[in-house]
Amino acid sequence: MGPDFALDDAQEAIVRLAGEVLGDHAGSPDRLWKALGQSGLLGLAVPVELGGSGLGALATGLLLTELGRHAARVPAWSTLSLGVLPVVRWGTPDQQRDLLPGVLEGRVLTAALGEPVTATADWRLTGTCRAVPDADRAYRILVPAAQTIALVDPTAPGVTRHRIPTSAGGDEFALRLDDVPAEPLGDQRADPLRYGVAGACALGDGALAGALAMTADHVRQRHQFGRPLATFQAVAQQIADVYIASRTMHLAALAASWNLEKGADTDLWTAAYWLCSEALPALRICHHLHGGLGLAADHPLHRHTELVRDLVRHLGGAENCLDRLGGRDDDRAQ
Repeated sequence: MGPDFALDDAQEAIVRLAGEVLGDHAGSPDRLWKALGQSGLLGLAVPVELGGSGLGALATGLLLTELGRHAARVPAWSTLSLGVLPVVRWGTPDQQRDLLPGVLEGRVLTAALGEPVTATADWRLTGTCRAVPDADRAYRILVPAAQTIALVDPTAPGVTRHRIPTSAGGDEFALRLDDVPAEPLGDQRADPLRYGVAGACALGDGALAGALAMTADHVRQRHQFGRPLATFQAVAQQIADVYIASRTMHLAALAASWNLEKGADTDLWTAAYWLCSEALPALRICHHLHGGLGLAADHPLHRHTELVRDLVRHLGGAENCLDRLGGRDDDRAQ
C-alpha cells in the first residue's frame, strides 16, 4: 500500500492560513512578505527553540504551492527552500541561531545552484555564481564550494553582483567572488539542490493550479454564440488536458516533498521533469483559451507563465531532469 498524501489537520491549517494572508495582501509584495512573517508562516521549518514550528520540507512545500497559486512575487523559494531548509539540515547550532530567527521577521536567505567555486584551505572563495535569486536582499548566500556549502556575506569585500533579467521580472544576479571570506555550513558535506528542486516543484505546482482555476473561470463566464465557452466540446477537451497536467504535477510535487522529509530523494526528479516538460505546454493552452486576453502581457495569467518559465530554467530544462532521473550526475541544475 502506497503512502497516504491526505493532509492532516495541521497541514490543512497551513493551507488555510496561507490563503487568508494571500487574500489580504496579494496586491503588495512587501506587505505580503511582512504578513507572512507575522503570521508565522516563514518559520514553518525553523526549529521550535528558535521561535519556529519545527516542521520540514512538506510544510514548506504546502506554503510555496499556495504562493504559486497567486504567482506572488516574494522571496519565499530562495529564503525557505534554498536557505532555511539547508541551514536546518546541516548548519551548526551557532549558525542556526545566527541565520534563522531573523527569517521570522522577513530576513532573506538564498543560494547558488550552479557549479562549485574555488575555495582555499582557509575558506576564501573565488569564482562566479550564475542566476542567484534575491542576492541583493539576502543576509547570507549559500555557495557550493569544495564538495559542500559555504556561507557568504553579500556585502563582504570582493563580492560583485550583476543584475540579470528574468522572465518574471524578479531580482536575480550573477555573483562574482574574488578572494571572499566565507565559512562552511556545518562540518559535513551539504547540498541544498534537493531542497531547491522540491521547492521549485511545489511553487510550479501552485502556479499551474492557479492558471487552471483562472482559465476555468474564464471559459465558464465568457459567452460565444450565446453559450458559455465551457460548453463547447473542443474547449472542454483542452481544459481537461490542463486539469490532468495540473493534478499530476500536484501529486508529483507532493510526493517529492513527502519523500524528502523522510530522508529520500525518491520522486524528486520525476516531479522536476513533469514541471519542465508539461507545465509550459499546459499554460500555453490556458493562454489560448483566454483568446485575445491571453496575449496581453499585463494579464494576471502571464505572471504564472513567467514564474514557471524561470523555475524551468533553474532546473536546467526537461533534458537535464531526465538525465538526473536516469541516474546521470554530469549535468547540474542551472
